Amino acid sequence: MDIQAINRVQLPFPPALASAVTHFYGELLGLTLMPQPPGPVLRFAARGQRVDLVATEQSAAAAPGLTPLSFEVQGLPQLRKRLLDAAFPLEENQPLPGYLRFFVHDPAGNRLEFVEPDVN
Repeated sequence: MDIQAINRVQLPFPPALASAVTHFYGELLGLTLMPQPPGPVLRFAARGQRVDLVATEQSAAAAPGLTPLSFEVQGLPQLRKRLLDAAFPLEENQPLPGYLRFFVHDPAGNRLEFVEPDVN
């Protein structure tokens, strides 16, 4: 058995932030909102993988510095600008050799990483 890919990732969000979370993942990140399953889940497609956001009142505060989800993207500077224009503060103080990189917290407080190979 070989693991070929990650099928899905689940992240929590408070139910009151459903609209903000949908805007962040759908509009700002450009993920496709998929048909929604029964229950309090927002499901997005990231190519062949899924990002499921599950409504919960439970706190999902990860340990400081941990990142539950990392996206490899094309067009990182454009995404950076879009997030800054939408007033999302970025963490850009942790270089990764060979990559352009930044971190951002989604509206629910989940810390996300975005990387793109640095071809320069």
